[in-house]
Amino acid sequence: MLATNSGQLLTLNISAPSREITPSATRHSRGQSGSNHSGLAMGWSEPQLETRASRASHFIDPDSQPARTPHPEEVDPLYLFACSVEWEQQEEPSAAWELLAAARSSHSDTRAHARTLLASSRHLGGAGLDAGSDRITRPKRFSAIEANMKAPYDLDIVENCTECDHSLPSFFCGFSEGTIQALNQVSHKSTLPAGAILFVEGQTPRGMFVLCAGKVNLSTTSREGKILILKSAEAGEALGVSATISGMGYEATAETATPCHVNFIDRKHFLELMQSHSEVGMHAAQCLSRDFQSAYRDIHDLVLTRSSAGKLARLLLSQSRAQDMEEIEVRIPGSMTHEEMAQRIGASRETVTRLLSALKRKQLIRAEGPTLVIRNRPGLKALAV
Repeated sequence: MLATNSGQLLTLNISAPSREITPSATRHSRGQSGSNHSGLAMGWSEPQLETRASRASHFIDPDSQPARTPHPEEVDPLYLFACSVEWEQQEEPSAAWELLAAARSSHSDTRAHARTLLASSRHLGGAGLDAGSDRITRPKRFSAIEANMKAPYDLDIVENCTECDHSLPSFFCGFSEGTIQALNQVSHKSTLPAGAILFVEGQTPRGMFVLCAGKVNLSTTSREGKILILKSAEAGEALGVSATISGMGYEATAETATPCHVNFIDRKHFLELMQSHSEVGMHAAQCLSRDFQSAYRDIHDLVLTRSSAGKLARLLLSQSRAQDMEEIEVRIPGSMTHEEMAQRIGASRETVTRLLSALKRKQLIRAEGPTLVIRNRPGLKALAV
């Protein structure tokens, strides 16, 4: 123990910068005061002072520290918890997608928080928000959620061709189970909005597309920029088959007319499937044959039909369904605009508007809101000859 009097200074020789302790710093905590400090004993030993000094020397001002750079995939845990509550109580699919995306984040804390919330969810077999399980949810458990969800365009999400229940015998992908499995291993599924370009006329073929759902317009463009729609492909049709097999440029431009779900197979794997599975080659031959016949019909309609009115009449008749052939009046949903009609018959939009007005005056057709009604089918057929 070291004792001091009122006139003595205590100097400490330590590695930290020297400091002097005045007698005023040695007062008792109870507030004792006076000029005589000879009876006060210093309770600091030299090792203790060194320890405190060393701690002070390592002190860093927080303001001088650089700001922490946030991780690009870091998500606030409170936000994840709010998503979990919304999913559990309101069964909101978008909240579940947020949790699923966070569970695959590269940020370790975000990934851990999201997987803990998923593990305790009642939708995945957990006990809900009250469960305290730390078990990590495996990715294969997510398929139960994805199977019941829809894309933003209200299209069913089908990630596995072997589990698709929308395929019909007339679909290009109507193969046997073994061929479907082989196709599923080399294909890539995607959901696209309206106006998306699948391929462009003259482009080197990357592969072919199978249209699972939606509608795609195939068109060609002149040097002056005039667009002619050749065909509208429906669900189940294959696009770009001829170019993929031949290796030459795509014959037309494929653009989605509605939100679509498509399945892409690159050229290398498609040719391998044709060699190893005869079904694929047979379906490709049938597809090419249908395209060939359709091209001949289009040439006949566009070239041999003399007037634009006849071309428009043919277009309107082609939009009616086979079961409506015997009906007195045929109703056509107004899915085509005047601009699209013009692109289909090779005329201007103003010409189509004028021709439709003339057909209404002749009482061959009438409009009921967005629906077009064919009132006189025989008269429209006579005009189309």
